[in-house]
Amino acid sequence: MDERTRYFRQLRKLRGSARRWSVVGGGLTAAAAVLTPYAGIGLADAAWAASAGASAALAWWRWSDHRALAATPAPPPAPPAIPGQRLVAAVERFPAGRQVLQEVRRHKERYALRGSAVAQAWDRLDRANATLTGLAGRLTGPGEAATLEAAVAEQWLRDLGQRVASVERAIPLSPPDQRPGIVQAHESLAKQFTEGVTAYERLVAAAASYVAEEGHPASAQHPALGGLIEATDRLRGIAEGLSELRRPATPAA
Repeated sequence: MDERTRYFRQLRKLRGSARRWSVVGGGLTAAAAVLTPYAGIGLADAAWAASAGASAALAWWRWSDHRALAATPAPPPAPPAIPGQRLVAAVERFPAGRQVLQEVRRHKERYALRGSAVAQAWDRLDRANATLTGLAGRLTGPGEAATLEAAVAEQWLRDLGQRVASVERAIPLSPPDQRPGIVQAHESLAKQFTEGVTAYERLVAAAASYVAEEGHPASAQHPALGGLIEATDRLRGIAEGLSELRRPATPAA
């Protein structure tokens, strides 16, 4: 829901609430004015009057809020959405759809890099990113900061890889006198991308080591494993004891 739609919805809610409380307050005020002269001010009449006053006050507050909001300029209308964008937004509302769209975008980016000098390094970046995504849920404490740094580095590397591929496609179209400079710049960018992917892989390896060491118990055996072994032995002993009790006794000779 965009800001303009939310603004007008809130305006309608305030107007409707103010009207309802105005009607309730008017009805209670009229009832109190008619019923009070017949028997004087009693307990019931005091309740009628109090309800009428409270309703009138609420109606006044609602109308004040409505006037204040109406005096605020409405947000500008959102640009019309393209049908394809609407479909993408609808699919992204579901976790499974979001994963499918991410996979489609990944294949689209990989297809744009086909035949490029950084295609293999791009595949390595995809594998390292998938591995880090699986480890992200277990990276706590200092690992969370490393995850944020890895996300920033991944965006930079993907932008750099696409830039390398764009420059590489422009090399055959460049004039002969300018081609050596473009080739040199392309090689420098490609080297920077490859070194960045290698550093990203090292970060993923360090994250895996962190997760492994954090989950490793201080002793050689995890307490949960020892508990499983003890429970198994205990149940086996109970089962053997029950078997001995149910076994018929051997008659004496």
